[in-house]
Amino acid sequence: MIRLAVIAIAILVLYAFVHCAQTDQDEVKKLPKWGWLLVIAFLQPFGAIAYLIWGRPPKRGPGRGGPRRVIGPDDDPDFLRKL
Repeated sequence: MIRLAVIAIAILVLYAFVHCAQTDQDEVKKLPKWGWLLVIAFLQPFGAIAYLIWGRPPKRGPGRGGPRRVIGPDDDPDFLRKL
């Protein structure tokens, strides 16, 4: 049982660390990116949980300012107007 808890904590810390490291500096909230990386590394697992609650950028998706759907030039009204 203890091994399972240690493995779960290690996975949580690793996920939070990699997520923070791959996130753009401008999207991280509350602390600078390097600050969150230090908090995650030294305050395990509380630093990882804190980052996931307060430091992670908001999720992007349809209707939330996420990436737009790519359309071909024949379906793009701006492209067709220029012809």
